Amino acid sequence: MDIKLDPSRDDLPLMANTSHILVKHYVLDLDVDFESQIIEGTIVLFFESGNRFEKQSGSTEETCRSDSNEACRFRMPEPCHSPVTDTRTFSSKTGYDDFANCGKGEKDTSSKDGNHDNPEQASGISSSKYCCDTGNHGSEDFLLVLDCCDLSVLKVEEVDVAAVPGIEKFTRSPRLTVVSEELRNQIVHELVTLPAARWREQLDYYAGCSQAPGCGELLFDTDTWSLQIRKTGAQTATDFPHAIRIWYSTKPQGRSVTWTSDQSGRPCVYTMGSPINNRALFPCQEPPVAMSTWQATVRAAASFVVLMSGENSAKPTQLREGCASWHYYVTMPMPASTFTVAVGSWTEMKPETCLSEDLAAERSLSPSEADFRYVGICGHTEYPCRFQNPSATTQEIIPHRVFAPVCLRDACQETLLQLVPPCLSAAHSVLGTHPFSRLDILIVPANFPSLGMASPHIIFLSQSVLTGASHLCGTRLCHEIAHAWFGLAIGARDWTEEWLSEGFATHLEDVFWAEAQQLAPHEAQERQELKACLRWCRLQDEVRNSPEEMQVLRPNKEKTGHVSDSGSSVIKHGLNPEKVFMQVHYLKGYFLLRFLAQRLGDDTYFAFLRKFVHTFHGQLILSQDFLQMLLENIPEEKRLELSVENIFRDWLESSGIPQPLQSERPAGAECGLARQVSAEVEKWIRVNRRPRKRKRREAEEVFEKLLPDQLVLLLEHLLEQKTLNPRTLQSLERTYHLPQQDAEVTRNALGTLDGGPSLLVKSDGPIASQAVETAVSNSSIPAVSS
Repeated sequence: MDIKLDPSRDDLPLMANTSHILVKHYVLDLDVDFESQIIEGTIVLFFESGNRFEKQSGSTEETCRSDSNEACRFRMPEPCHSPVTDTRTFSSKTGYDDFANCGKGEKDTSSKDGNHDNPEQASGISSSKYCCDTGNHGSEDFLLVLDCCDLSVLKVEEVDVAAVPGIEKFTRSPRLTVVSEELRNQIVHELVTLPAARWREQLDYYAGCSQAPGCGELLFDTDTWSLQIRKTGAQTATDFPHAIRIWYSTKPQGRSVTWTSDQSGRPCVYTMGSPINNRALFPCQEPPVAMSTWQATVRAAASFVVLMSGENSAKPTQLREGCASWHYYVTMPMPASTFTVAVGSWTEMKPETCLSEDLAAERSLSPSEADFRYVGICGHTEYPCRFQNPSATTQEIIPHRVFAPVCLRDACQETLLQLVPPCLSAAHSVLGTHPFSRLDILIVPANFPSLGMASPHIIFLSQSVLTGASHLCGTRLCHEIAHAWFGLAIGARDWTEEWLSEGFATHLEDVFWAEAQQLAPHEAQERQELKACLRWCRLQDEVRNSPEEMQVLRPNKEKTGHVSDSGSSVIKHGLNPEKVFMQVHYLKGYFLLRFLAQRLGDDTYFAFLRKFVHTFHGQLILSQDFLQMLLENIPEEKRLELSVENIFRDWLESSGIPQPLQSERPAGAECGLARQVSAEVEKWIRVNRRPRKRKRREAEEVFEKLLPDQLVLLLEHLLEQKTLNPRTLQSLERTYHLPQQDAEVTRNALGTLDGGPSLLVKSDGPIASQAVETAVSNSSIPAVSS
């Protein structure tokens, strides 16, 4: 079962056997310890299985193979214990002062799990007495496989959901006299299939079940990529316990979270879009088909703020000894890989004046008062959908908060805070209903490897977007907001089809930003043409300098979306380090959508896009789902030779520059703004060729004021020159105030493209050290990092 993969070269394995059994809900109960850099606690998983799972039920023989004859080893359970109260208390750590850790095991009223104190288990060291040969009897038992990496799993137990007060309402008996495995699974089935209108009651019962006592420990084992669990005698997924509790802790070197310090020097931890996603944060089913909901309680020292993917704007509950508890939940099923958490000394930035319409919008959509009358039929599984909420469909600006380290307060107030409302409003005007009810935005620490990352209800932005004018901040914010629709509400069923997320967000960021600035149509068109020029240059550069096999948007071709009988699969190039630095999915995806929009006309295309969003929100798609629906909506006279097969061949399944783009770009490469840049480049070339001593009557060059994107294009053209003398470099810096420009401009000024000459004579402030680091977007597959 332990697949030996080279993390520097190989594909990413998704091990969970989702064809047999699916997680429907997670309840996390965690403590954050900054001194040891560990997150520890429990996670309770609620499953659903069916006849189709039973027919394909997995076994140890099927999923636990080894190249050697050594039998699989499983930790054997100890006799079942009654839950006892955890008496561990909080203690201040020398040298941590207000960074002290919250007392492990100190629960608020929303989390009262009992602990089984076992020194050997707590140490994380397996004793031989917990292991046995599963040779014969093990092959008859169903094996649950979860994605898991860099975790210390201490214990796994079945949860006695029948012990929850009032739970008998989910059974056919008014009183529970005899409790069986079948009855417990029936209770979980009734709970996970409650109607959407009863979402609040469902969350309450999930919480109650998560606090219920254990009723027997389960056998488990771990390898490099997975956690395997079985119960003796449970031969099918239907027989397997449908509610289990896992006691575990993360490891300081775990790759799903990063422990660091923020820009003010205070400790923090956050999920930064790792290629291995969240499997080093909690055991889970990572394949995107495992759409689940979750709720989480996180405890940390009272000086910290916990932000998370959640529908509620959580407030801390103060506990004893300076510890606080935060609780978040989501009711919209999404892949576990989209779960995000950030714990730090974040400061909330509030606008100086609060718009009355924003208050009204937040008031009208309080979760407890949400009106989920059916506005139209949705294609997704049932949940409290905003597309069915009449109030939500007209809400242009969703409630939002902005957080950052205290040292960035002024920069956020001046730039970011003012941009959020117009960017949210612009997105609504283009695509309609916001899929998520609220939004937190966090300026993350300086080690964040990209400009931004979007997750449900929360966006991470690099500090680099705060420098220079508002252009980079606005475009990046629009890009991440676009992911609420494409990447989150509508996800790729096969993570190799990243273009379905990044291509759409890249295309939409220009449209959103033009709308947010209220540009006139001709001006918006000119700026979008300029952006196309820049991206054309970058795509050409990318194709020249990357492996051909990594330039393909649909690498699995006709096998896209296919999984094994158990549901496991691999993500092609998922662990290849070169992939982090590539933007081919952004650029080729962008040009494909631009090509299609031009073929249809903008009005027709965006009307279709709103229809597509309404049809597929809350679902997973493949490329053909989008393309087939698009072609069905194209008038016959505009379709010409367009077909799904042709688009696959020309755009998605070939490396290099797509053939239609090769013929289209040269004709439209020089828009008015680009021609203005070409004229300025000629001036600078003349300046660079002048001798140190010039004739007195020779006229000085007069340079035009340039937009940020024009300045980027200018610098890219100048980087093509063999030499630029020091006087030219100094003049460039003075003319355009390069050290004060945004990260996109400064990246080019530092000469990071093609090994060109360094144009920036000096640069002060945080942007200088961050320019190279933020120049490329980290394309972690499902977390929608960009």
